Formats: sequence, structure tokens, C-alpha cells
Amino acid sequence: MEKKKVLTVEDDAHIVELLTIHLHDLGCMVQSAADGASGLAIAREQSFDLIILDLMLPGLSGMELCRRIRQTDRRTPIMMLTARSEEIDKVMGLETGADDYLIKPFSVREFIARVKVIFRRKEDYSPSLETSPPLSVIRTSGLEIDIDKRKVMLNNVRIDLSPKEFDLITLLASNPGKSYSRKRLLNLVWGYDFEGYEHTVNSHINRLRGKIEADVANPIFILTTWGVGYRFNEDIA
Repeated sequence: MEKKKVLTVEDDAHIVELLTIHLHDLGCMVQSAADGASGLAIAREQSFDLIILDLMLPGLSGMELCRRIRQTDRRTPIMMLTARSEEIDKVMGLETGADDYLIKPFSVREFIARVKVIFRRKEDYSPSLETSPPLSVIRTSGLEIDIDKRKVMLNNVRIDLSPKEFDLITLLASNPGKSYSRKRLLNLVWGYDFEGYEHTVNSHINRLRGKIEADVANPIFILTTWGVGYRFNEDIA
């Protein structure tokens, strides 16, 4: 089996060593950079199966690094590491295109579990739909989702979505009227089978609504099913 290539961008040598050891145990080839500018140069020169970056980097911040990578690369999974735990930092990290967000200090077991999930998801970079969508393009009420091109248009204007935001809207829109719990969405879109990360779903839904809903307080596309989770509105044409 071909080895996975991982780029770590982290200025703490001890953390780099820890990540490298356990990534090697997973059979990965690891390349490291100690600052954002170097990490960006490497990311643009080579392709990786996963990029792990710290939020607080010398020079170019992890947030800005993530944003710049996403300008030209929408598919490579990015895991963001940070010592911060404030929700605003998490939301900003997800908004810039990070696929996952791990707070320091983190357990090695959790880190390994999340990396395995990312690799498993990358094998088939599309949401694990319970049923395959019958159409490659979904159109409803001015919203157009091109599944093959991974492109979303709203009233003929392209909407810039992160990979997970696209996976969420595709899953929901492919199954209008079906309610999904946060845990179920976490499992289908992120591949997580463990509890405690439903806030990740909430953050992504909120960001997604902010991009496609005219009024996030009164959404017409992604509806809340109280006591359950979320569903795509089946009553719009």
C-alpha cells in the first residue's frame, strides 16, 4: 500500500517529534516546516494526503496559512492544532477551510483516531451518502449543487464552501425532508464514531447557513428538526 504523505507545520520541536513518531507508526511519510511561510512553500510544491498546522506560527499565522492553501487546494484535508479553546477561534479555523480542529494538549489516542478517519474519508472524497444521489446536479429554489464539480451556485452566483460544508449540503439536499441527528451527520460526513464532537456539526451548519440563507434566523434550505437535528426543506421547488 502506498504510504500517506503528511506535512506538519509546527514550531514546537517536541510536538513535531511526537506527531512524527505516531504518523510513522501509521506508515506515513512526514515532512515538517517550522513556520508558516515555509509550510506554504512546501504545500504549493508538493501534494499531501494530510496537512497538520498549528494556529500560532511565527510569521504567517496558521489561520492565514490555511486560507492561502485553500485558495488553490480545496481537497487536501487540513487538521488545525491550537492551544486556544475559545469558540471564536474554532469557528474562524473552520471558516478558513480546516477540516478538523484539535485542542492542545490532546491525547495521542485521539490524534491517531482522527488521522485514521481523515485517511479513510480521503479514499473516497464525497459524503458517505446512505443512498447515492440520483442526479449529479441538484437544483432547487435558485440553489444549484454540482456534485461532480463540487460547485454550488445560488441565484447564478458561486458560493465558496469548505470541503465539509459541501459534503453537508450535498448529503442533506440529496435526501430532502430526512432529518439527521448531529451524531449521524458526524458519522456520515466526518466519519467519527465517538461522542463529544457534535459542536463541529453545529459550527459547520451555522457557517453554511450564513452563506446560502438570506436570513439565517429564518432559513429556507437547511431547517432544524427540534429535538433531532437538521433536514433539507422538502417543500421548496
